[in-house]
Amino acid sequence: MASPAPIPLSRPVITQEMKDAVCRVLDSGRFVLGDELAALEKEFAAYMGVDNAVGISSGTDALHLALKAAGIGPGDEVITVPNTFISTALAISYCGASIRLVDVDRSYTMDPSKLEAAITPRTQAIIPVHLYGHTCDMNPVREVAERHGLFLLEDACQSHGATYKGARTGSLADAGCFSFYPSKNMTVAGEGGMFVTDDDGLAEKVRLLRAYGANAGTGTAEVLGYNAKLCEMYAAIARVQLRMLDGFNDARRKNAALYDKLLGDAVVTPRVHWGTHVYHLYVIRHPDRDALRAHLEGRGISCGIHYPVPLHRQPCLEVPGSFPVTEGFAKEILSLPMSAVHTAKEIERVCAEVLTFVKDA
Repeated sequence: MASPAPIPLSRPVITQEMKDAVCRVLDSGRFVLGDELAALEKEFAAYMGVDNAVGISSGTDALHLALKAAGIGPGDEVITVPNTFISTALAISYCGASIRLVDVDRSYTMDPSKLEAAITPRTQAIIPVHLYGHTCDMNPVREVAERHGLFLLEDACQSHGATYKGARTGSLADAGCFSFYPSKNMTVAGEGGMFVTDDDGLAEKVRLLRAYGANAGTGTAEVLGYNAKLCEMYAAIARVQLRMLDGFNDARRKNAALYDKLLGDAVVTPRVHWGTHVYHLYVIRHPDRDALRAHLEGRGISCGIHYPVPLHRQPCLEVPGSFPVTEGFAKEILSLPMSAVHTAKEIERVCAEVLTFVKDA
């Protein structure tokens, strides 16, 4: 009897409309800073409910340029969380600033009750991370930022379309950043990102920084900038993906609901603590995580750990402190297969294998 087909951790959606969009750009002969990017920026800003959107070469670059545009530099401190992808920390380090960390709460996002104690006279910015598709509790975080006059930047790289108090992530702070990496809810089938803000001046600074720091009208390099533009083909793909995003998120929520129903209390499943969840990842916890992962992968079911090494344990960073909640989660978290196009039969098979492991453990 043949073995069942492997189940990938993530599965991208490639449509004929996306292929046609690429051909449209190829036929146009305009590959950089053209009509597709201008249209995407307008459409993305409207979807997010902000005044400005600026296409960037990656989510990491979007975070970096956002901090640079806000004037973050050497001698400054930026607060974020230890339970995030290293890109959040790299963006801070690229500016020459120091990283300070605040532990997370049960939502896997920044614990607002611990934020104020982390602020020092050098603190200039806070980066809450909307992780796995779930939003950070932004109201208390924003209150602290406003009270101390700090720049508040949302790392929304995993939360396309998620909402908090009725507003979309990315629109809840001074600025927000998104990633279009292939596994994200919205992708460009490559690397890409977006910076969003209601601050026109900040948006203009990011536009300048993404294109060498040069004024296109005069050819004068006004600041030391970067080559961090989102190309036209990626922008054209993103326009198609943006139109499908709400449907993708509904499908992810449907798959998450099936996981919740079938897994019950056999493992710790994701919980929606506030706002809407878009399930970029479906992350469970189990005390014998490594054995559970080996069991699933031995049966053709791909899993992930997001993230096994917290920021303060990364060898390339020097971040002091102990963060017990994050460290405890890092030993137990496991990402199960999730996308908009995983089938109910695949979810059922994953759950059956999880339940078999738990029963036999």
